[in-house]
Amino acid sequence: MNEKQQILEAMKKAGEPLNAGKIAELTGLDRKVVDKTMTAMKKDGSIVSPVRCKWEPAEK
Repeated sequence: MNEKQQILEAMKKAGEPLNAGKIAELTGLDRKVVDKTMTAMKKDGSIVSPVRCKWEPAEK
């Protein structure tokens, strides 16, 4: 499972919008890796921000 899949899985399990710090905590990934991966995910539209600084999968 790559970083993108791990992040999406953590978001789906949480059932609520998460910030990068919480995603790093839930997945065990390094915060820098989470930030870098999320930046790419924002660009490709796989995550959206319903609340400032919190993210969730674009498709639930």
